[in-house]
Amino acid sequence: MEAVITVIALLFLLFVVLGAYATVKVVGAAKRGVDRTISQARRTVEDTTLRAKTLAQPGPLGELAQLRLKLRTSMRATQDALHAGVAEDESLKESLGLFERLSVHGHELDDELKRLEAEPDRGALASRLPGLRERTERITQSADSLRWAARDRARRFADDDLDSLSAQIDVEAGALRHWTTDPKPAASWPEAPASDAATSGGQTWPDSPDSRTAEEPTRSAISPPGRRPSYPWQKKPRPENTT
Repeated sequence: MEAVITVIALLFLLFVVLGAYATVKVVGAAKRGVDRTISQARRTVEDTTLRAKTLAQPGPLGELAQLRLKLRTSMRATQDALHAGVAEDESLKESLGLFERLSVHGHELDDELKRLEAEPDRGALASRLPGLRERTERITQSADSLRWAARDRARRFADDDLDSLSAQIDVEAGALRHWTTDPKPAASWPEAPASDAATSGGQTWPDSPDSRTAEEPTRSAISPPGRRPSYPWQKKPRPENTT
């Protein structure tokens, strides 16, 4: 009895632990989903604000907003491309590591551009714009290079797989079209029976119009003229020497 109670208690404890673990997993997944949604919403709001500043604020402030928007768009596109490709191509892990190092410089530049948006000295801001523009260009070019290289690699693998698949399909299609028909044996002339060959001296051909000539007696083409019958009402022929 005590053993049964112990087993029931252990099972109950196991169910409690599994339930707690599942609850933690569900809560964690929900929290990550909420954080991801909040981050996406925040990025959308910031990108919309930057586009509005680019159009509404000419001069250094508008150019700062344009640089931030260009930097964020390039870095986000490269990050999405590498994360999507590394799941299928393990060699992109090194590229992803390089991008993470590049992201450090990108975040530093984005934070600096964001701080300069509140700079009251427009003259000092305008003097720093060429350097900021150059840094933004270098970072975005590196990010674009990684992104396009990853895309070219994925497209190359897809083309190679398509070429291999097309070759296999061509071989299979050729095999499906290669049907062979057994040639019919040539019809041989039937041999005449020994008895017929001895009696008639000729060979008979079944199902032939000329087969009757070998079985029927031979007739001459022209029959000799026979004596014509005479009738009482006919006149007797006159001799030729009668005058």
